[in-house]
Amino acid sequence: MGPLTLASTRTAGLLHALGRRAYFARDIARGLRDPGTWIPETIRQMQRIGVESVPLTVIVAAFLGGVTAFQTRYQLFPGVQLSVVGLIARQSIVLELGPLLTALVLTGRVGARMTAEIGTMRVTEQIDALETLAFDPVAYLATPRFIAGVVMLPTLVMLANATAIFSAWATLVLATDVRTSDFMGGLRLAFTAFQVVYSLIKATCFGAAIAFVCSYEGYVTEAGAEGVGKSTALAVVIASVSILVLDAIVAAVLAPFIQA
Repeated sequence: MGPLTLASTRTAGLLHALGRRAYFARDIARGLRDPGTWIPETIRQMQRIGVESVPLTVIVAAFLGGVTAFQTRYQLFPGVQLSVVGLIARQSIVLELGPLLTALVLTGRVGARMTAEIGTMRVTEQIDALETLAFDPVAYLATPRFIAGVVMLPTLVMLANATAIFSAWATLVLATDVRTSDFMGGLRLAFTAFQVVYSLIKATCFGAAIAFVCSYEGYVTEAGAEGVGKSTALAVVIASVSILVLDAIVAAVLAPFIQA
């Protein structure tokens, strides 16, 4: 096989994979026309994705805030105003670490669960049974998870941001020479509402990526229990990389407007 033929084969494979995912996205959108199918399941998925993830989100955010505060305080040059600690902690958490780390952690918890559930239904022919009964499996399985991911991840990110900032304040006040007035002064310095919007935009994109990738990989699972394991591992990897790529894209597009 020559280099040109090999390149053509790889290009054709890439286009085929993109096409299958495009059709899956179309089917998710088409499933919205059947609210009786996806609304009840969406409520259940919102609880499983959002409410059941609150303890993990709070734990991760608490340690994130404490570590960020310590690192910021002890990297300052002598003579620098201590209020800078509050500013750097807020910017680091709200603009980057809060959305990104929350999404990556939940990819392992929520995304792997999505893929395993749908993949198990595929290999046990439950999805085939839904199709035989003229029941739209995408509207029942993928659409609710996609909506729940888009809605609940921003909610969890806001909780993570608030928890991390509170943890940063408590750590600095209790374990360093930074006073509450210093931290609060830096926290309010150069703050704009768009910084919160920026964080929510990132969280929405991350939630959509997790739900779409993990639902798709579960839906196309093959080869029994081994296939479920492979699909789950692949889904977590692809979703994590997608989150990092989306993080870079959103930053490149919207970062210039943060201080506008």
